[in-house]
Amino acid sequence: MSKPSTTAPKERRKEPLCGCIRASMERYFHDLDGHNPTNIYHMVLKEVEKPLLEEVLRYTRGNQTKAAEVLGINRSTLRKKLDLYGLS
Repeated sequence: MSKPSTTAPKERRKEPLCGCIRASMERYFHDLDGHNPTNIYHMVLKEVEKPLLEEVLRYTRGNQTKAAEVLGINRSTLRKKLDLYGLS
């Protein structure tokens, strides 16, 4: 069994992930309207991590062992994150 690539096929990529994040953060800062941002790191992780877990689980058809492999994390770490986001 071959390991999944860490990059998406070029023909499928419309915009690199870093570009999407950059554009989203630019909009976020623009929309602050003078307010001081706080806890951005945790906010971004919370926004990104749940859909990442959902899509990897969909890709692995719910197989948590394979999902943990794809993500490069320990299976128990995956379970904790699934519980955290109500995905278990």
